[in-house]
Amino acid sequence: MKVVIKFYRIRDTDKAHAVVGQETLDAANLEDAIEQAVRLSTSLNMPQQPDAMSISDSDGNEVHVRRLGRLGAGRGRSAL
Repeated sequence: MKVVIKFYRIRDTDKAHAVVGQETLDAANLEDAIEQAVRLSTSLNMPQQPDAMSISDSDGNEVHVRRLGRLGAGRGRSAL
């Protein structure tokens, strides 16, 4: 499946989101997409370290959201 992964910074004062990175890739399933996204969260050359990520399917439906902690660890919710 083709997915779009977006990485965000979140401003604490008003919870505004700013995209600091985006990648489109093929994944075998949602679990594979999540694993790839967590790896990318620490390896991509982004202007700032992301606070969160989202994964959308090829139709633009958000299927997973995760707040990132140190080294990409964090909890997420999946829509699938």
